[in-house]
Amino acid sequence: MTYPNVQIAHFIDRPNRFIATCRLKETGEMVTVHVKNTGRCKELLYPEVEVALSYQPSPKRKTAYDLIAVKKGSAWFNIDSQIPNTLAAQAIQKGTIILPGLKGEILSVKREKRFARSQFDILVETDSGTQAFVEVKGMTLENHAIGAFPDAPTLRGLKHVTELISAMKEGYQSYVLFIVQFEKVELATIHTVMQPALAQMILSGQKQGLSVIAYNCSVTPDTIAIKHQIPFDVTKTFKEPNSER
Repeated sequence: MTYPNVQIAHFIDRPNRFIATCRLKETGEMVTVHVKNTGRCKELLYPEVEVALSYQPSPKRKTAYDLIAVKKGSAWFNIDSQIPNTLAAQAIQKGTIILPGLKGEILSVKREKRFARSQFDILVETDSGTQAFVEVKGMTLENHAIGAFPDAPTLRGLKHVTELISAMKEGYQSYVLFIVQFEKVELATIHTVMQPALAQMILSGQKQGLSVIAYNCSVTPDTIAIKHQIPFDVTKTFKEPNSER
């Protein structure tokens, strides 16, 4: 994925979860931008940190810029919450992302398919007649090269995992796929302190055959691409980075 018309800026503040104020690095102009992530991102978005803005003006938009990435140390973190699903679908179709234990060769990768009370991100169909649901979650929270999800409580995520387990009982294969939206990460886990019920449900699901996998990404201010699989361990303790600031 390549973003158009990217400019570097400094983050100033975030009046609400949808918008932020930034100062363009080249001109010093103050601009109001759309934040493409409604999560907290407190460990990323703090005053004067460098951010990447995609300039996409339109009469239909309230802001002309999208905030798509943040520089943490020397590395860029993509925070566009809409991009993981697109990356995942493309990478599964191309074979860049491998779904472990999937029966048969992939015939189709379909987006947004309903099951029970949930709408899962991806439905994969194979030549063996197998159908597999893949629920994709973006991951932007990191500390000491450990990535974690979520950065805020998510009842929606818990519901999805619960219904993925139900789908397995009806003959579907089920996967949770974490797209880690940064590169330097050794392992992915669940932020158990933030959401213990989600960690417990994933552990229960894994015992019943739920596959949980994670892939990191190479990120620049204007690009993001799937890189390779990294280990996932729900039992790994994650330390909240904001407590260290």
